[in-house]
Amino acid sequence: MRTVPAAEMGGCRVLGQVWGGWRRGPGVRTASRAAGSGTEARHQLRHRGSSKRSGPLGDQPFPGLLQLEHLSREGLVDALRAAVVDQKGKPGELTLFSVLPELSQSLGLRDRELHVVQASGKETSGLVLLSSCPQTASHLQKFFIYSRRARRPTATYWAITDGIPATSEGNIQAALKLEHIDGVDLVIPVKSPSRKDFQEGVKRTLSHFHVVAMGSGCALVQLQPLTVFPSQLQVHMVLQLCPVLGDHTYSARVGTVLGQRFLLPAESTKPQRQVPDEALLRRLRLTPSQAAQLPLHLHLHCLHLPGMRPREAPMKLLAPLPPYFSRSLQCLGLHQQ
Repeated sequence: MRTVPAAEMGGCRVLGQVWGGWRRGPGVRTASRAAGSGTEARHQLRHRGSSKRSGPLGDQPFPGLLQLEHLSREGLVDALRAAVVDQKGKPGELTLFSVLPELSQSLGLRDRELHVVQASGKETSGLVLLSSCPQTASHLQKFFIYSRRARRPTATYWAITDGIPATSEGNIQAALKLEHIDGVDLVIPVKSPSRKDFQEGVKRTLSHFHVVAMGSGCALVQLQPLTVFPSQLQVHMVLQLCPVLGDHTYSARVGTVLGQRFLLPAESTKPQRQVPDEALLRRLRLTPSQAAQLPLHLHLHCLHLPGMRPREAPMKLLAPLPPYFSRSLQCLGLHQQ
């Protein structure tokens, strides 16, 4: 591993540290310097809402959460230096894609076009990797494809789950398909898929998980996807009966009777707001109305990248947790190792 300037690597801009992982698309911060020593290059992006849990929790239930209805176009460009934005969106919606030209100008790239190389899902916080160099972007895309084929993880996520996995570590395998149900694209698990199912878009998916800490009926889980599919990590944790905290799409598939959890049919279970039990609400210091706005606690924390030039050492990029994620960890008594 080696240390390089995080703001620019062979035409790449490293954008990390979610400041507001809000559903309509949080902002992004450009790393201005690298902090690291020894064999590990850590591109850590610090601001006044640092993830260090040394101070009081404060009164805000979701500190650091941006709300786009209060941002102008220029304001979002400025916020891109402080958090990660959604990589997808409808035409005219305020997203990362819609402001890439302004961001390029703000970063002094002039006429060079920015391209998204690597980013997580719409509601997920964490790292976003952009490139102004087509050759670098192509090199990185080939690296990610090769790594997936070799079953070598390149991305590490942190998640807080409502529930504790039955085992401390393992792999989650599932065949998944994407269906358009009641105007919404939803991921559906497929049991015993046939050859025809795979021809029609069903994909085999695989993730590795490791429980880092547990307490208060919740867990801090490290997740490494070994395949790529929309909402893969959220659906995989639901299959473990431990939905991600703030998952208002798939958590309804986990039912509870007399304290025992079970899976409800995915095809007939409509998305609904996650409803934590009273004990969890008390630990999180949230009202029911605040819990309905709970952000998804799934964070792209680390990316492993190859060297940009021959004989260059590989790199490891890190994005610290957003403040609301750190607050939840502190409320639940979960500690990172």
